[in-house]
Amino acid sequence: MLEREIKIAKSMANDIIIPDPAPKFVGDAFLDIYAKLEHILVKDSVRCFLRFFENCEGQGMSSYLTITAQTLTFIVGFNALRCAKVVLEGMAPELYGMHANPNCINKYGYFVLHEAAERFSVDMIKLLLCHGASANVRTVGNDVIENLLPLHVAVENTCLHKYLEDNLEDNPSRSQNHEDYVYKLIHLLCLPEMKIFLDTIRLLAEKTNNLLEELWNYIEDGKIIQSAVLLLAAQEQIRGVSSSKINGSSKKNGFEIIEKCITRHSYALRNEKGSLGMAQELLEERKTLNDCAWLLVDVISHAGEDLSAYIQAHSVVRCFRYIAAAVPLMPFT
Repeated sequence: MLEREIKIAKSMANDIIIPDPAPKFVGDAFLDIYAKLEHILVKDSVRCFLRFFENCEGQGMSSYLTITAQTLTFIVGFNALRCAKVVLEGMAPELYGMHANPNCINKYGYFVLHEAAERFSVDMIKLLLCHGASANVRTVGNDVIENLLPLHVAVENTCLHKYLEDNLEDNPSRSQNHEDYVYKLIHLLCLPEMKIFLDTIRLLAEKTNNLLEELWNYIEDGKIIQSAVLLLAAQEQIRGVSSSKINGSSKKNGFEIIEKCITRHSYALRNEKGSLGMAQELLEERKTLNDCAWLLVDVISHAGEDLSAYIQAHSVVRCFRYIAAAVPLMPFT
């Protein structure tokens, strides 16, 4: 590579890039080296990775003076922290000044932070954020569920945890005692095995814009488990959030803002007249879900800090992922 090209490569900014600029032939070339690269990333060997990159002159792994999003996604998928650090920094001579942009979308329509969030890799998320990855990028295209933030990926996959699926009704409105449902949900989220999931969500929530809006969307849609997960994990951010978008308030305590939104929503539901049959049944279900959401917010706003301290004090050394064998949220590989 010419000295001028190396200089240009070093100056490449980590701007958000959509769509993936890598030509199809680069992706095809990547498939040819897939197996060899996999063997290297399993070991997370920087020395082997750099030697491999140099020997193949970056073919299949670089395009337009940058390391491709597909390559970085593959590295993150194997949680190869050392290799990820090297390509994000771009300081190794074997890379010819090139580095990976964590804000470049891949050909499948998602970003590397989505990949790290899907795998609940706290250390990888920290590394990506340290190198400028945005937590406010969203999925795009026909190959993914569109408009998802990395935060959404972590929250939704947490809700697929075996403990939650095996011990809770899909819909709290079908539970005989709504208070018991809410308290049981909070209890399950405080189990040591849930810590890695909550830590991942907390880390992403710290960097996610308009956090209250994302929380309110879950509550308004009646997604109680998702609401509980985000409330418990991101309570510190919620307590200090101000928002003018969802209610025109500049009050600093996000819990108070959300409680007011739930109260207004409750009044609206009670003034709404359902027709005979299913419409009335759905209206009652929405009222129940709204009541559950209010109880959740009330409990976590008052006891959340103590619950968080309990989770940290009773964490286990190793947390296992009990993700149910369901349809994947996104076609991550």
